[in-house]
Amino acid sequence: MTSLYNLPVTLWSMNGHVKNMNFLQLMEAAKTLLSLLLVVAVDSTRSVTPSRNQQCGNSLQQTLKLTRLVHKESVDLIKTYKATQGEMSELLCGVSVNIVPDPNISGLEPSERIVSMYTHLQDFSPHFKRVYEQQTDLQSPTSTLLPELTNISTRSRSLAALINGVYQSIFPNLPMPEPAGGSTALPPPQNVFQQKVYGCAVLKSFKEFLSNVAREMRTLKSQVCKRKMQMNTFF
Repeated sequence: MTSLYNLPVTLWSMNGHVKNMNFLQLMEAAKTLLSLLLVVAVDSTRSVTPSRNQQCGNSLQQTLKLTRLVHKESVDLIKTYKATQGEMSELLCGVSVNIVPDPNISGLEPSERIVSMYTHLQDFSPHFKRVYEQQTDLQSPTSTLLPELTNISTRSRSLAALINGVYQSIFPNLPMPEPAGGSTALPPPQNVFQQKVYGCAVLKSFKEFLSNVAREMRTLKSQVCKRKMQMNTFF
């Protein structure tokens, strides 16, 4: 009796000639083709993985670079601010107030902490605007403080855009959630001394916040991007 594996199978080759193969040979050829397809698929995945991880690292590095620059500028801005506030500048900058955004980053998961950084930058924006308005009334039009305040506000928006990009690169399938709760309320009308205290408190809180952002970016780069690489390699 003829075995199923020895039954002849008629195939047409590409040049039009007839080939006879038994069933066992046909199965071997099919397994070889499947193995080749799997190798091609794995190589394709590996070629995409470094690109994604490189994007993750590059996005964080770019954000960290801007954060360091803005932090340096915030240090210089505080010096300029103190120099333009009169003789009691050190005193007024030492007063503690609770009407400015919190410099601390919140959240347990990386996604939550990135959202916290983004939300904080949104919170600082109206405070920068208020400080600029107050100092416009207190300073001469030629004061170097005013353009520095404008610059820090612009840098803050640029940093927010980069952090949003970091979130999208690390969590492409997870939409940025809406901020939970409201931002820090602007202060009620203030006298001159209160305005000076408030302005310095905003700038000091922002400087501290930038230090926290820089530390957070280094942590994300070393942990999140590395974890993405390990997961992609595994799969």
